[in-house]
Amino acid sequence: MNLRPTLRGWGLAGVGLALVLLAVALGSVDLARIGAVGVVLVAASAAVVAWLDAGHVRRPLTVQRLVVPNPVHAGQRTAVEVRITSTDPAGRARLAGLRFAEQAATELSAGRPLRARVHRSPGIVVVSYGVHAARRGRWPLGPLVVTRTDLFGTVASTSTLGGQASVTVWPAVSTLPAPSDVLVGEPDRVALGARSPSTDDSSLRDYREGDDLRRVHWRSSARRGELLVRSDERAGLRPVSVLLDLPHRPAHVEWTVSLAASVALAMLDAGHPVRLLDGVRGHATPTGVPFLHTRNDGARAAILDQTVDLEGPRGATEAQARVIAGAHLLETTGADGEIVLGVLGPLGAGARAALAHVVDSAQGWAMVLSDPQHAAGQRDARHTVDALRRAGWRACEVTPGEPALDCWLRLLGSAR
Repeated sequence: MNLRPTLRGWGLAGVGLALVLLAVALGSVDLARIGAVGVVLVAASAAVVAWLDAGHVRRPLTVQRLVVPNPVHAGQRTAVEVRITSTDPAGRARLAGLRFAEQAATELSAGRPLRARVHRSPGIVVVSYGVHAARRGRWPLGPLVVTRTDLFGTVASTSTLGGQASVTVWPAVSTLPAPSDVLVGEPDRVALGARSPSTDDSSLRDYREGDDLRRVHWRSSARRGELLVRSDERAGLRPVSVLLDLPHRPAHVEWTVSLAASVALAMLDAGHPVRLLDGVRGHATPTGVPFLHTRNDGARAAILDQTVDLEGPRGATEAQARVIAGAHLLETTGADGEIVLGVLGPLGAGARAALAHVVDSAQGWAMVLSDPQHAAGQRDARHTVDALRRAGWRACEVTPGEPALDCWLRLLGSAR
């Protein structure tokens, strides 16, 4: 608790003390009594305010904070409700007359005071307000700051109530059209062992990472000694790895993450098992990053959660090292015949060589960031696109800041 006299309190105490000193000098008892009244009033008010402190340990008030929705996408608003309750009479007395202020990260409040509505009822105070999620990340709300003044406005106390809550902000995403007709055409389905769909379609093929275990043909698997699955039109959907190369320029990081998240969700909605690779997570574990499936509850949320804490590299060298690590992870833990969708920046020779080997067993598609404000970056982006195409990738240039839908359609159009 921070207890202090107000400007009025300082003035009243100062005048009272001056009158006491003057009374001593003049030998006036009445003047001393008048001066003492001011000093005693401020002291008594401080004692009352301290006794009514909202954060009193013996009789704490209960604080509940509800944030809906949480998580929220960047650029959207979320509603916050803080409920302060007390069940005992002493707590209700401490609850009355309080002024409330909520603390929030700048990414939620834009650095401005939050405008809140306060609804009071016996034993309950509800503070409600809205915040704007400006940027991807995990941002704190609270604790609640409460202020009390005495009846005469001479003393004020400030204390905090409750703890902090965290608002998770996902990247802004765009709805992209289902890409299955372009990315997984008829030749690909034939290679996967899929035929025209029918109720008795039981063509068998080797199990690949991302296949539904419910489609395992256990009798044939036991006979051969390795897992076999029934193949049909739906089982022919390839696993998808979205390879994300975060730029080392901070201005482009958020747009890049949003584009990669939009692509990953589009492929997930199309029925593909999907995983997100950033060159940082996964290469310390033998199984790498697992695929997420639409049949799994919360698959969309799980993909978006993976993007919340992504940070750009500290420089171009680290960025290239991440791409190489991601390419190595694709080669060591990927499923044969998977689709790799890259959201990449201009690459150096080492990274281009690493990605060239990916398409030996996978189908590669890449969007390469080409910043028109940096001539050297544009030139490197063209070299990257040309090198990927020579290696067997489908690749196109995209401009940071342009709509994700335009980038996506340009990539799909590069197949023609």
